[in-house]
Amino acid sequence: MTTPTKLSPAPVIDETARLLAEHYVFPEIAEQLADLLQRRLAERAYDADDAEELARLVTADLQSVNGDRHLRLKHHAEPVPPKQGAATLEAMRRDFDTSLGGAPRVQLLDGGVAVVELAPMLFPLEWAAEPLSAALTLASRAQALIVDLRSNRGGDPDTVAFVCSYLLDERTHLNTMYWRSGERSEQSWSLPHVPGARFAGSKPLYVLSSDTTFSAAEELAYDLQQLGRAVVVGEPTRGGAHPCQGWTVHPHLEVTVPVGRAVNPVSGTNWEGTGVQPDIPCAAVDSLDRAHALALARLAD
Repeated sequence: MTTPTKLSPAPVIDETARLLAEHYVFPEIAEQLADLLQRRLAERAYDADDAEELARLVTADLQSVNGDRHLRLKHHAEPVPPKQGAATLEAMRRDFDTSLGGAPRVQLLDGGVAVVELAPMLFPLEWAAEPLSAALTLASRAQALIVDLRSNRGGDPDTVAFVCSYLLDERTHLNTMYWRSGERSEQSWSLPHVPGARFAGSKPLYVLSSDTTFSAAEELAYDLQQLGRAVVVGEPTRGGAHPCQGWTVHPHLEVTVPVGRAVNPVSGTNWEGTGVQPDIPCAAVDSLDRAHALALARLAD
């Protein structure tokens, strides 16, 4: 009986260190992390039995310097394509097809209060525009709206702007993204026109959050909160404000590296590390009932 060949970590670590140095939005921290990975490799800290264990060990070290939760070595059970971003895209497509395009629930509660759940992601806009437009248009006639982001783990900043466009009256500056590549800044604005009907900018709006809410879903909550448009109800979110890209570094491993950072035009900062802080803190499991009660009280005034 032959002994299975152990995973060789060196090529994975070398390529991860190279990608950090080339792309991470904070070059000084990239240098620290690359040195850390090489030192840990020399200490044989990455002598793992399999790719899943290696991913866990390396991710812990990647996040040890500045706590950036977008910095990961992700394990994929199925082999992933080598093309940049393909691993993430393939997994997203499966989720998209099984979640009604990212809007799995539209519900009318008592008192004319609608709930739109956006989960498990804010999918790329070229996929998601149609289902999101349908869900938000259907909810546009409600007296008050609750947007449920408790199970949303992130997605596309363009989709954030698209959703915000249904919840505001006028074209509005939502966010500015700084990109390391070219050291350029790019503003994100709500759209002057949307397909379907807007819920618009004056009726009561609540956003539900949890400690699972992450990345682009946090941006959606944060943008609306900073504009004074929505009341965030629930738990502090996970705290990831850095958009990232993914590269396949092994048939079962993908390294994700943040390539930009968000700068909100109202606060001048973002939610990195701290999470979005709810206006009405409560357990995520209770947040829907809490938001519904708040909406009914507001409508009764």
